Amino acid sequence: MPIRAPVAGLVLMGKTRQMSKRHAVIIATALLASASALAQTETTGQAGPRTNTSPAAPSGTVPTAANTAHAAAPKAAATPASTAESRSAAALALTHEPTYDEGTAQRIKDAALSYSDLAVRGGWPMIPAEAKFALGVQGSHDDLLRKRLILSGDLAAARASGGFDQDLADGVKRFQARHGLAPTGMITPRTLAAMNVPVQKRIRQLEASLERLENINFSFGQRYVVVNIPAAYAEAIENDVVVRRYRVIVGKTEKPSPTLTAQITGVVLNPTWTVPSSIAKTEISAHMRKDPTYLSRMHMEVLDAHDNPIDPHSVDWSGTHAPNFTVRQQNGSFNALGAVKIDMPNSYSVYMHDTNQRSLFSDDYRFDSHGCSRVDNVRDLAAWLLKDQPKWTRAAIDAEISTGQHQEVAMARKVPVAWVYLTAWMTKDQTIQFRNDVYNQDEQLLEATAEEAAFFSNAGNHPLTAHMAQ
Repeated sequence: MPIRAPVAGLVLMGKTRQMSKRHAVIIATALLASASALAQTETTGQAGPRTNTSPAAPSGTVPTAANTAHAAAPKAAATPASTAESRSAAALALTHEPTYDEGTAQRIKDAALSYSDLAVRGGWPMIPAEAKFALGVQGSHDDLLRKRLILSGDLAAARASGGFDQDLADGVKRFQARHGLAPTGMITPRTLAAMNVPVQKRIRQLEASLERLENINFSFGQRYVVVNIPAAYAEAIENDVVVRRYRVIVGKTEKPSPTLTAQITGVVLNPTWTVPSSIAKTEISAHMRKDPTYLSRMHMEVLDAHDNPIDPHSVDWSGTHAPNFTVRQQNGSFNALGAVKIDMPNSYSVYMHDTNQRSLFSDDYRFDSHGCSRVDNVRDLAAWLLKDQPKWTRAAIDAEISTGQHQEVAMARKVPVAWVYLTAWMTKDQTIQFRNDVYNQDEQLLEATAEEAAFFSNAGNHPLTAHMAQ
């Protein structure tokens, strides 16, 4: 059933400066609470995925439990993906729906309304930490788990009771896939932790993600690239469909990757690496103090402002002042950027690139860079970016890399790229996705938004500052 009034309320409130987008969702919750008749007639399983073969729900509607629970459960791989190609293929097989497209903001609003309705009904139950679950074994908490999955739309309402059978395991797989967890069908500690996140926190994640998108000015093209930082994945999107998906390694919590929009302007094969001054001052200096041969072992050289070589022994490596030199690593298998760099000029001086530590892509936790984005199977991405230049096929790229020669390839047509920070979103097939707030930015954003809303509200009541709220 369409939820028309709350959606209209959101639109109206969005035009009033005194109210933040977060307050719009909160007030929408109150509207839903007052609509008791509606709350009694809508289904509760609105949050989960639904089958891709079903027609999309009309605008303003929420997916139903009947739709979600009959979707095919994601299949866990028999063996872990061990190559860049197999990892990319496995990631793409999950869904071809983009994380970020022109309709994402509206769908997040719809998801927030759906979860607000669920919150009015009391949310979902918590699963005790001591609960035990095993396929084919009757457990005392099986029905509680079924209720939890039914409320989030991951299990059909008709499956409300029974032991831990394959239907229940499939429901767990659906839940895991929506939360970026390996779809094993088993209740792992991480799965249990995700299930026990209260619905109110999920609503706040949706609010924060919506707030961020409202402040992004991105020109979607026929082809574009998106890196969602909390998910640690990159998507190559063409004609509104994800045609490539790659694991990425993004910034550490203490050195987070920024959100940005830019244009990909070129691909560099066998790149050199100019070490950022912050790294040269701290990490390189520390290495040199301990081991004066570090630079030579790492195939690095020290250059002055005119790119002339400097004797490393003449440099003050005390680390007490900003470096007045540049450290550059030669291209090769030892290079930190690997064999490929993707140029995307931006004010943060970050980019996408290969790495000489490819084993890190096998990890589930991929927050280990200094801010740039390392891309698994990056040669495949490079071939896709250069697909309108027949000379640069994947085979040609591999051949050029094998020569060891530095080569800069300009894009015939620039490709838009966006690095976004979405811990919650809904794709076009009505699947609501959540990821961990690795940088702890959601609450910070919402607190700042609430303070801004309070300021304008108070300003509107004061004769000297009333103009600021207009």
